[in-house]
Amino acid sequence: MTLQRAGMGPGTLNLRVGETVEVLSEAEIMATLDERGELDALPFMPEMLAFCGRRLTVHKVAHKLCDTISRSGMRRMERAVHLTGARCDGQAHGGCQTACQFYWKESWLKRVDPDSPRTPVTEHDLAAGRPLLPILQAATRKEPGPGGEERFSCQATELLRAAPTCLPFKDVGQYVADVRTGNAGPVFMLRAVLVGLFNRFQDRSGRVLPRWLRIRGGLKWGFVRGTAVGGTPTATLDLRPGELVRIKSKREIVKTLNRDLLNRGMGFEEEMSRYCGQTARVLSRVDRCLDEKTGRMLQMKSPCIILEGVVCAGAYSVGCPREFVPFWREIWLERIEEPA
Repeated sequence: MTLQRAGMGPGTLNLRVGETVEVLSEAEIMATLDERGELDALPFMPEMLAFCGRRLTVHKVAHKLCDTISRSGMRRMERAVHLTGARCDGQAHGGCQTACQFYWKESWLKRVDPDSPRTPVTEHDLAAGRPLLPILQAATRKEPGPGGEERFSCQATELLRAAPTCLPFKDVGQYVADVRTGNAGPVFMLRAVLVGLFNRFQDRSGRVLPRWLRIRGGLKWGFVRGTAVGGTPTATLDLRPGELVRIKSKREIVKTLNRDLLNRGMGFEEEMSRYCGQTARVLSRVDRCLDEKTGRMLQMKSPCIILEGVVCAGAYSVGCPREFVPFWREIWLERIEEPA
């Protein structure tokens, strides 16, 4: 079956948070993709096929994203959303455990009434088999690295192609869109913009003002400064899914970080400090993840922890809706007793 040229799918839906959508069938999605299995340079990944025909709600409208590859700031994404409960399990990408939210182009979805009958699976659909799967599987690999090292391709590694346009901080329309689509409330967005203004002032003051004139030494909002001298410490708790933990205080955590806010190569970001002192349950242990820049699979010398319900909310990154899942070193956590 010949794939159509990218960008030839159904029209714009202008979706909002909370709306119900149905993921199109595999054949319908195939008709929107180019020969690389992409639409507007955004890959449709093998892990997404399991959602074909399913109904989900719009979790966030993915009209923008923060660039974690080249650190260019916010970038514009066109006609895409994140869906509730749809994160990548990495099965087609070497078992990557980053658990990224999928980007769904509106051309891969249709708006439905949640009470309406579901689209039936026809005999033609069953007879068609899985024609798209081999194309998507082939697209999960990049050219091997030096020495034949395996490299992967996924939505996260290709985001600079899928979102090539930078979105300036001064573009007020993005904040209006966040409120209008339901991504965030007006108070949240106002606070996020003020944090963004403060961080830009801090960045400039760190370059032009003497140290004694800088606010909190020129630190970004969240005011995280690593104080560890020499090597950073480690701890092993052997935490397991379901266990209850408390995230340590910021004062305790900064003692484990170097000046670059790293603990043995793992970063602690200001957004994570918002969770300090809170309790959460262990969702999983992580020992492998893809490097977004190179597509290499990174193997961790000591596993990190993912906590249930703990995501980057974009409060310190002008409302970015990507909702990364932070990785936590065990030394940043402490096991606590179950409540009576």
